[in-house]
Amino acid sequence: MTTDESRVSLRRLLHRLTASESEIEAQELRRESAQSGGMPAHQCSRGQVVSVAGRLRTVVYTPRTNLPTLEADLYDGNDVVTLVWLGRRHIAGIEPGRHLTARGRVAVRDDRKVIYNPYYELESPK
Repeated sequence: MTTDESRVSLRRLLHRLTASESEIEAQELRRESAQSGGMPAHQCSRGQVVSVAGRLRTVVYTPRTNLPTLEADLYDGNDVVTLVWLGRRHIAGIEPGRHLTARGRVAVRDDRKVIYNPYYELESPK
């Protein structure tokens, strides 16, 4: 191992020892998202058709008078994209902590990135 490689390894080790659990988790999510071909959520912009991958943080059913919605926050280690299924109360497998890849057109609602009725692929539970 060269001196530069040993310095980099030492730097990584020190970072892992001093980083908070959430920072390490975010790094792992960014790596997994990149491996699955997902676009980083912070690079997504309105009108773009994207594929994002990450873990569902929250899943909320919102009863509305005319149209019920199921909303889930997908976190990829960089940013959050809210996935919204219109007219749905429940979708099997859509639950907090589940990893998935979602595809669709990005919209912006209340300064948040949203994908309505996304195509999605659930990853097998780890």
